[in-house]
Amino acid sequence: MAPSLLQRVCSVLLLLAVGAQALKFDIQAGTGHDKHSRRCVRNFVSRDMLVVVTAISDGYRGDGMSLNMHISDTTGNEYGKPKDIAGEQRTVFTSHADAPFDVCFENVLTGARYVEHPFRHIELDIDIGADAKDWSAIQATEKLKPLETELRRIEEMVAEVVGEMEYLRAREQTLRDTNESTNTRVKWFGFGTTFLLIALWAWQIMYLRAYFRSKHLI
Repeated sequence: MAPSLLQRVCSVLLLLAVGAQALKFDIQAGTGHDKHSRRCVRNFVSRDMLVVVTAISDGYRGDGMSLNMHISDTTGNEYGKPKDIAGEQRTVFTSHADAPFDVCFENVLTGARYVEHPFRHIELDIDIGADAKDWSAIQATEKLKPLETELRRIEEMVAEVVGEMEYLRAREQTLRDTNESTNTRVKWFGFGTTFLLIALWAWQIMYLRAYFRSKHLI
């Protein structure tokens, strides 16, 4: 349970620290069964949150490599599995559970042609909650001023952080109650064990005294 709390705290801090910065990396092409041709990025999301995953890769279809993407969470929910992507690939979904989700890429050699540089460069951007909304469309639809739009976005981001803190507070309270219950059980188990040992010690003394008396040794 502690790692889950740590993941949530890290997710909130990461959201505030990096903002809209994208993650860039290269993935080597392989047979699909080796670890070098697969790369996963994990993030945490709350239930019923809007998530937009944008992946931009170089190359093109038919260049001898097939880049596949798979999005799923740790509870078994799948949110997208596009095959042979190139250029920009955007996946939009609403989360089904409070759980980490993985965005995995797999670069597989197709064997259709010789590949001199068997790598794909990927730029990954994951927007969650308020960051995932199209604020330009909202501004145009509701006829908001730029400042009003920015304030609305900041308000929703703050509300999300407050919700995360409330969830963490509830989890911390649950953990504290569990710890107190465990301490109480351990305490009574210790008292019971001590009582049994004392009772066994008294019984052994009484038994040995009766035995020695029956043998007329005392």
